Amino acid sequence: MEYDLELERVAKEIKKKKAKEVCIQLPDGLKPRATEIAEYLEKNTKAKITVWAGSCFGACDIPNIKADLLIQWGHSSSLKK
Repeated sequence: MEYDLELERVAKEIKKKKAKEVCIQLPDGLKPRATEIAEYLEKNTKAKITVWAGSCFGACDIPNIKADLLIQWGHSSSLKK
């Protein structure tokens, strides 16, 4: 299954917020792609990307880490037909 992670959109948001330190939080199914995602974001922004390796049980599960911006990916059903 292929996911649209909207990495270009995420990179734009990082630049817009002028974030220097960004934490990304992924559900378990996307954690194998963490390095690929972090490398893309670092290459396309000037931010240092930290991958939160702990749990990710939804929007209320916010890691206790110092960062200018937290980006969370979650699960949703596709709206495309």
